[in-house]
Amino acid sequence: MILAFSSILCSTDELDRSALLDLKGRVLEDPLKIMSSWNDSTHFCEWIGVTCNSTIRRVVALDLEAGHLTGSVPPSLGNLTYLTKISLGANKLYGPIPQELGRLLQLRFLNLSYNNFGGEFPANISHCSELVVLEISGNEFVGQIPHQLSTLTKLERFMFGINNLSGTIPPWVGNFSSILALSFGRNNFQGGIPSEIGRLSKMEFFSVISNKLTGTMPISIYNISSLTLFHFTENQLQGSLPPNIGFTLPNLQTFAGGINNFDGPIPKSLTNISTLQILDFPNNNLVGMIPDDIGRLKHLQRLNFGSNNLGSGKIGDLNFINSLVNCTKLRTLGLNTNHFGGPLPSSIANLSNQLEAITLGDNMLSGSFPLGITNLINLQVLAMEGNMMNGSIPPNIGSLKNLVLLYLGGNGLTGPIPSSIGNLTSLTNLYLSYNKHDGRIPTSLGECKTLLSLQLSGNNLTGAIPKQIFGILSLSITLALDHNSFTGSLPNEVGGLLSLLELDVSENKLSGDIPSNLGKCTSMERLYLGGNQFRGTVPQSLETLNSLVQLNLSRNNLTGSIPQFLGKLLSLVYLDLSYNNFVGKVPEEGVFSNSTMFSILGNNNVCDGLQELHLPPCTSNQTHSSKLLIPIASAVAFVVFLVSFFFVCFLFNKSRKDTSTSSSSFAKEFLPQISYLELSKATHGFSMDNFIGSGSFGTVYKGVLSNDGSIVAIKVLNLQQQGASQSFVDECNTLSNIRHRNLLKIITSCSSIDVHGNEFKALVFNFMSNGNLDSWLHPTNQGNNQRRLSLIQRLNIAIDIAYGLDYLHNHCETPIVHCDLKPSNILLDKDMTAHVGDFGLARFMLERSSDQISFSQTMSLALKGSIGYIPPEYGTGSRISIEGDIFSYGILLLEMIIGKRPTDNTFGNDVDIHLFTTRALSQDALSIIDSSILFEETRHEEDMVQVIAIKSEEDQREIIPRWMEECVISIMKIGLTCSLKAPSERTSMNIVVNNLQAIKSSYLEFKKAH
Repeated sequence: MILAFSSILCSTDELDRSALLDLKGRVLEDPLKIMSSWNDSTHFCEWIGVTCNSTIRRVVALDLEAGHLTGSVPPSLGNLTYLTKISLGANKLYGPIPQELGRLLQLRFLNLSYNNFGGEFPANISHCSELVVLEISGNEFVGQIPHQLSTLTKLERFMFGINNLSGTIPPWVGNFSSILALSFGRNNFQGGIPSEIGRLSKMEFFSVISNKLTGTMPISIYNISSLTLFHFTENQLQGSLPPNIGFTLPNLQTFAGGINNFDGPIPKSLTNISTLQILDFPNNNLVGMIPDDIGRLKHLQRLNFGSNNLGSGKIGDLNFINSLVNCTKLRTLGLNTNHFGGPLPSSIANLSNQLEAITLGDNMLSGSFPLGITNLINLQVLAMEGNMMNGSIPPNIGSLKNLVLLYLGGNGLTGPIPSSIGNLTSLTNLYLSYNKHDGRIPTSLGECKTLLSLQLSGNNLTGAIPKQIFGILSLSITLALDHNSFTGSLPNEVGGLLSLLELDVSENKLSGDIPSNLGKCTSMERLYLGGNQFRGTVPQSLETLNSLVQLNLSRNNLTGSIPQFLGKLLSLVYLDLSYNNFVGKVPEEGVFSNSTMFSILGNNNVCDGLQELHLPPCTSNQTHSSKLLIPIASAVAFVVFLVSFFFVCFLFNKSRKDTSTSSSSFAKEFLPQISYLELSKATHGFSMDNFIGSGSFGTVYKGVLSNDGSIVAIKVLNLQQQGASQSFVDECNTLSNIRHRNLLKIITSCSSIDVHGNEFKALVFNFMSNGNLDSWLHPTNQGNNQRRLSLIQRLNIAIDIAYGLDYLHNHCETPIVHCDLKPSNILLDKDMTAHVGDFGLARFMLERSSDQISFSQTMSLALKGSIGYIPPEYGTGSRISIEGDIFSYGILLLEMIIGKRPTDNTFGNDVDIHLFTTRALSQDALSIIDSSILFEETRHEEDMVQVIAIKSEEDQREIIPRWMEECVISIMKIGLTCSLKAPSERTSMNIVVNNLQAIKSSYLEFKKAH
């Protein structure tokens, strides 16, 4: 009998050991070396993460939480039949959950949160009838919640947040009478919130954030008096908040419903919830006033009603601030973008000394700057931009020594900039532009050694620019001093700003020579010196500015010849030398090779250059070298080429007739031709082995040209498709007329007959080895090996696209509208540099006075665009415009950050990607971004000090730095300003380029520092 019992123990012992070793075999990465203890030298009950019953030596708990393990879960875990606990949370496990886990009939605790598990959640788990905790948040589960789980009536925690689950929230959860925590947040649930949830009288935690829920919140849920966290941000919920909510939910600590469609007033009874810590309802349609006695909430830490319709624009709107002095734990006060009027109450000076952020921008505030606000010594963010405030900045502003961001621009502030501002040694961004400040820049500002961006544009500042400013070596984004009245020279110390991206001192009264030390600023991308009184020659030292993209030296008194080195700055795409006194030959290489990229107007003694400039030929007195002359024969040929080219362009835009004839003649005249046989040979007879993909009007193949072995992409037009021939003409026309490093380069074309005697047309491009952006944003392969884009890669790609569009819109002689901007038309080379391609719908813009583009043509174009990216005005008959491209770019930029197509089911009939993002920004922007960004950016950042916590509904999901959050939000804001409904309000591409470059610089600076 004893021997038989021992035999049974041995067999079960081996069963458990085998299952554990099976799990070990599935682990592909184990950075903490947990599995190294899982070996034959010790019994499996001694292995790390394994707990056994002391009597029968069977495994009862498996706890590998936060082990950074990569791999999958084997079905054999279902053999550990004595298990009561499985905790695998916070790893990198992937694949499906085995149905065999349903055999674990004693299981009480199952935590699979924050991994990469996918597929449908197994219904067999319903057999684990003893389950008390079921947590699967932070994975990639799809489908609906299995209805079989309704039998798990002992559950206390049911956490399904942060997945890709769909369908509706099941009403049967209302039968889980023991539930304490319930989460469905960050999924794709639709429909209403079941009223049955109101039966859960013990529930303390309820979250349905970031879904597509509609309708009103069931009144029964407002009656669950045990609730401490009630979170329903970012849905499509509507209605008003119950007036008696302060009596029915007396234990609330967090009440958050931002980014919805709630209207009506803020219930006054909220002030009765003495436990409330977070009250967060931004981006709704709330009206009226914030209750005057809101200060009764003595534990309040965050009060955020930004982006609503609160206030009347009159005095007294902010009276409630008087009561907030009782909230001694208040850290955030968000009131931006409302209708608050009148002056700030003096009581703001008596708010909690723990206050870290005050945002009051974009209201209707008036009156002077409240002097006592300088008592709030822990303030890190003070934003009051875009109001109607007057008076001066308090002289003791420097007492706010913890300030990081100070935004006071766009008001009517007067007087000098206080010298005490130099005490703000933690300041990174100072924005005082577009006020009425006068006097001199205080030299003490040079003590702000952490400044990244200093903007003092558009004031009445005078005197010399202090040398101390150029001693702020941290300046790496923008130094904007333009549109003032500065005098004297630009100090040589400017050369100390080695990392600065943009220097703007235009529209002042500066004189003297341009300092040669500027050549040391090798990171400079934008240099604006126009509208001053600079004299002398352009320093030769500027030839080291290899990153320069824009250079403006216009309207000065510069002399001498135009430097040849300017044509060798390969990044330079815009150069303005107009209205100076330059003499001699105009170069023809680099930026000078395209007349749309530079201006030399108002220089009366220059000669030669491009034919279209119509400059006189250089004489012997104007040049000293015959090798600089262009042979007459070449010049004549070039003139004929250009005249023919622009004549064809004119006729092409004037009429769209005879497309098949014009396509052949145009391609042959302006593009080198390649034969059908050569293309067939290059692709092995257009073999499917060389197939890359399909575009709007044809199929793309990879090929190897026999003449030089170069790898190319060949776009074969499907001439049976309506509009394909026209697309061929358009693309030839556009791509032959433009040249930019971020636009896809066409190598050659083919307009011929194939082996069957059918018409054949193809375009040949440089091959882009990394495919298109769409395949990176929305990969089809699953699992741990799918391609991911980090945040800095997305930012670089966004900048590349913006540069390409800026060139099309602002630097071509006739602006070009792409008309079909989307991720599949963005191609990535081996270095991940982005190139805008597929110009089959592109249009040259006629002058506004012309009426060549008819309503029907515009509507036809709109119908050819891509759904989700087409600007709304095209649908109402508006003519095509560069603003239409800007809209498409804004949508694309949001897609790059969020990771969802604009046609994603996440967005319902009344919510598009723009509104979806807008609603998220002021509450929890990181909740909607592509999760792979966080994975790529945080996996090597474990040792960072300055961090913020992104909290899930039930516990901490990830740690990422605060500056990274600010970077992501800044990018999203650019996407929103580009995709505004009113075309006139959209941000132009040259400004987008500048802003994105500033974000990139800030990102790299912070990353380097941490």
